[in-house]
Amino acid sequence: MKCIKNETSRQVTFSKRRNGLLKKTFKLSVLCDAEVALIIFSTRGKLYEFSSSSVNKIVERYQRKVKDLHSLNTKQIQENTQVKEGDDINITKKLEQLEVSKRKLLGDGLDSCPIEELQQIENQLERSLTKVRARKNQLFREQIETLKEQEKCLLEENRKLKEKVIIFPHVLHIIPN
Repeated sequence: MKCIKNETSRQVTFSKRRNGLLKKTFKLSVLCDAEVALIIFSTRGKLYEFSSSSVNKIVERYQRKVKDLHSLNTKQIQENTQVKEGDDINITKKLEQLEVSKRKLLGDGLDSCPIEELQQIENQLERSLTKVRARKNQLFREQIETLKEQEKCLLEENRKLKEKVIIFPHVLHIIPN
């Protein structure tokens, strides 16, 4: 869509579309009982307006609404910022705690730990070690099963080859070293 170059055509189109907008605005206000204001300035600066009540009253209401929405948005942004700052602090604290816990599990930074905490760390390490061993044993069992299947296949292939040698002994040529 682009501006109509011919000034006469542009003026005719402006008049038709302006009248159509004014008509639709009137229908909207009547059918929907809505407060509507339409303000149009032509290229020559001429004012055209329609209002279901006072244009000034509707414009003032609009300005109040925009101001209220702006205030509400500003308040929400401030609240969100405060919540995010709080979240950042909590996340930072959790990261620090996890880092300390990791060092302790690796055996570092244990000098300041009381006996109860050392006992908890030991219990946690034993539980972890049990899980690691169980997973390792499971992988070994799966690998043994796979190897047993391969063994069965190779034994069956070997059996078939032996049968062929018995059935066709003349095919087998032994080549001396």
